[in-house]
Amino acid sequence: MGCSTRLKVSTQLWFLLLIFTELVAGRFVVEKNSLRVTSPENIKGPHDSAIGNFGIPQYGGSMAGTVVYPKDNKKGCKSFDDFGISFKAKAGAMPNFVLVDRGDCFFALKVWNAQNAGAAAVLVADDLDEPLITMDTPEADGASAKYIANITIPSALVDKSFGEKLKKAISGGDMVNVNLDWREAVPHPDDRVEYELWTNSNDECGVKCDMLMEFVKDFKGAAQILEKGGYTQFTPHYITWYCPQAFTISKQCKSQCINHGRYCAPDPEQDFSSGYEGKDVVIENLRQLCVFRVANETKKPWVWWDYVTDFQVRCPMKEKKYNKDCAEGVIKSLGLDLKKIEKCMGDPDADSDNPVLKEEQDAQVGKGSRGDVTILPTLVVNNHQYRGKLERGAVLKAICSGFEETTEPSVCLSGDVETNECLDNNGGCWQDKSANITACKDTFRGRVCECPIVNGVQFKGDGYSSCVASGPGRCKISHGGCWHESRNGITFSACVDNEEGKCTCPPGFKGDGVKNCEDIDECTEKKACQCPECSCKDTWGSYECTCSGDLLYIREHDTCISKSTEVRSAWTAVWVIFIGLAMAAGGAYLVYKYRLRSYMDSEIRAIMAQYMPLDSQNEVPNHLNEDHA
Repeated sequence: MGCSTRLKVSTQLWFLLLIFTELVAGRFVVEKNSLRVTSPENIKGPHDSAIGNFGIPQYGGSMAGTVVYPKDNKKGCKSFDDFGISFKAKAGAMPNFVLVDRGDCFFALKVWNAQNAGAAAVLVADDLDEPLITMDTPEADGASAKYIANITIPSALVDKSFGEKLKKAISGGDMVNVNLDWREAVPHPDDRVEYELWTNSNDECGVKCDMLMEFVKDFKGAAQILEKGGYTQFTPHYITWYCPQAFTISKQCKSQCINHGRYCAPDPEQDFSSGYEGKDVVIENLRQLCVFRVANETKKPWVWWDYVTDFQVRCPMKEKKYNKDCAEGVIKSLGLDLKKIEKCMGDPDADSDNPVLKEEQDAQVGKGSRGDVTILPTLVVNNHQYRGKLERGAVLKAICSGFEETTEPSVCLSGDVETNECLDNNGGCWQDKSANITACKDTFRGRVCECPIVNGVQFKGDGYSSCVASGPGRCKISHGGCWHESRNGITFSACVDNEEGKCTCPPGFKGDGVKNCEDIDECTEKKACQCPECSCKDTWGSYECTCSGDLLYIREHDTCISKSTEVRSAWTAVWVIFIGLAMAAGGAYLVYKYRLRSYMDSEIRAIMAQYMPLDSQNEVPNHLNEDHA
């Protein structure tokens, strides 16, 4: 089966699953906010509008503005700059709310184009006579990914008939002023807010997953402050589907589901032949639910935020670490009871209901004022689904709008969250208590585990389970993370101060150099004192050798010699050296005398040669005799 065919099968299967789930489930509720026209008189009054599931609605507040309807680019599918249109309000004027028509492109693209042209909010007029729907973001691709995460203005859908009234009033020359009011968008019955986040552990589903992961990291600090103060009651939830009976034996359901098709998730890569499978996601979702339950039992439900953020960092799919071993490493670092979590998870291969996941599927069905949860992710505040971008400031406003008036905590009034998560269990990060060094850093977004730099020495590691000093000078700081021990005022260390940063047991020890170095018993291992007269005694990191009688031990040669022999040998050596020096001096003197005598003889012979022939000279010719011949 080709890749494209597999993708079609996957899409069709999950389409069937979604339809089947919705048929059994209840209903989808459209979250609305109040839109009130303040002028002109003929359309003055309240009207319904459906909050868009992107941008940043002003929960707990309101906005007033003037509605404008562009002459060109009425559907807002192109950049308004191409038409020379700007919606920026002039100084002292009310902000502009742009009205555009539905159709031809994504809702989010219309809002993005209007935002870039200066709009403060967008109203989308429906082109069909139908009940209001929730405008959602498209499935993220390369083009939409550029704007989905950057929409910051609110938007709402209005029905066709009201949209026509707005257009008619504007074309007739009336100034249309409206007020968007979110103050009653969230119920606020008492001094505690209950909220839920329907989320997912899959980190490879595109822009939506990226935005969700980023939100969890950003909001963690505020969430934990609210929870620790008793101001909120938070509960995480995870959406799963079940495989229809007709498909339970199919390859797709077996790879995407656990408990014989009862709990399923889409394949992360949308390819059944490679990478992670949907059942991997379901199992991790179940683990995260059980982490929350076990943490809640210990009265620390906020630890869930630590687990999911740490799991994102330490166990990503793209690094092939999205697995049980990595997850358990995070659990241990946070001090959670692993056995209780495993018991909570149950057997994923059992042909029976999983109590935890069964409860989650039941909770997806709408109850009371809340509709079905079908959009992932979804935030529910006081049993009312939040609509808009999952952004720290916007979500905090929505939660704070759920408190009864005058009962809001200070974090809602100031918008400032001060926390130091490193004070509690060191934030679950690595630390060296003996040297007072930690990898925990407290930031506005919550703590991060990052190996530190201490006195110019960089520590390297994952920041959670290990950090090791690296480079020159590392041995000065807690022995570079290597083994070290002191006894009786003597310290041995396995740290070697070099760039490699290796830990090597010193001479006299053996081991890995990191966790342990054990003393080598040179005596037992026959590495010392091997001479017949030697007696060996092992010491910590070394050994001592003694010789019997009056013998003296020579460590360099591992031998015993007589002390008297040693003395005689020493005097013999002295006499040998003395005689050698004397002979050398005598030889030098004889050479000197010989050379001096030779020099003097040659001088005398040269002088005497001027007065008389010498035996060694040839006779001088007699010129007189030659004349008388």
